[in-house]
Amino acid sequence: MDDVLIARLSAFYDLLARWNQKINLTSLDNPDEAIDRLLLEPVLAARALPDAVGRELMDVGSGGGSPAIPLALALGSVRLTMVEAKTRKSAFLREAVRQLGLPGATVENSRYEELLSRPELLEKFDAVSLRAVRVEPRVLMTLQAFLKPGGQILLFRGPAGPASPANVFHPLEWESTVPLVESLQSRLSLLRKRSSGAGVPRGTLLT
Repeated sequence: MDDVLIARLSAFYDLLARWNQKINLTSLDNPDEAIDRLLLEPVLAARALPDAVGRELMDVGSGGGSPAIPLALALGSVRLTMVEAKTRKSAFLREAVRQLGLPGATVENSRYEELLSRPELLEKFDAVSLRAVRVEPRVLMTLQAFLKPGGQILLFRGPAGPASPANVFHPLEWESTVPLVESLQSRLSLLRKRSSGAGVPRGTLLT
């Protein structure tokens, strides 16, 4: 990592730690583990997305800002939209955007399902990211509505379950799963939205 990225990640972590004393954003009990999960994991994920610069990224359930903000910092000039239902966490995200100077970054204080009623957001994004242990098929099918054809869902996952994600149905297909932080046994699963007219893939099982 270059010095500029390290400085911006450090500024984000310091802001997160200060706000975490007032509202419960995330667990920082083990600083080494927190840095690995909140900062290093998204930075390593950025290496799996070489074509993401200059594109639109949506992060769902942004909470304390990771993986969204470190991922955006590592990628460079992406336009980030963070979706967070809780008002106080949304306030933190807006303050992080302001202090870190993230150009074009916005925060939607809403449940992601409610954004389906906004036509300007449908098929707008090149990637949608979320951190989850288990993702239900209905969640994936809802999130794909925000993706452009050819766009990706980025699933930040822990060590449990098989490599390929579960119950993936057309228009989504599992593309690959890459390891992230060895000590956490974390992984990034990449799902791609097929273009219209592509063949219908079989569902695959994931926990």
